[in-house]
Amino acid sequence: QVQLQESGPGLVKPSQTLSLTCTVSGGSITTNSYYWSWIRQPPGKGLEWMGAIAYSGETYYSPSLRSRTSISRDTSKNQFTLQLTSVSPEDTAVYYCARDQQPRPYSGNYNYKRGQGTQVTVSS
Repeated sequence: QVQLQESGPGLVKPSQTLSLTCTVSGGSITTNSYYWSWIRQPPGKGLEWMGAIAYSGETYYSPSLRSRTSISRDTSKNQFTLQLTSVSPEDTAVYYCARDQQPRPYSGNYNYKRGQGTQVTVSS
């Protein structure tokens, strides 16, 4: 059974770049038809899809975050990574990685999987 685990710093200073890694076990990130996403949830707000990388390596980004977001992968380690530049306190959130069979994951889909999430706080 596939499992996803987020890792990265819990505290980032304003204007710096946030980097998070999702390590996948129990399945390959190159398996046909799967998309690997980053989602976040700021305190008191709903889930926000940030972007995804497909099994093929193609990337998709939220229009509102496109200018600051980059998603890449390391197939040898079965990991994919989020980089968010020029962070501010508004980027404070729990960050999740997820898998689905579409770029924007939907929790009701049969093949939807999500990691437990990691808290990231942006503060000086």
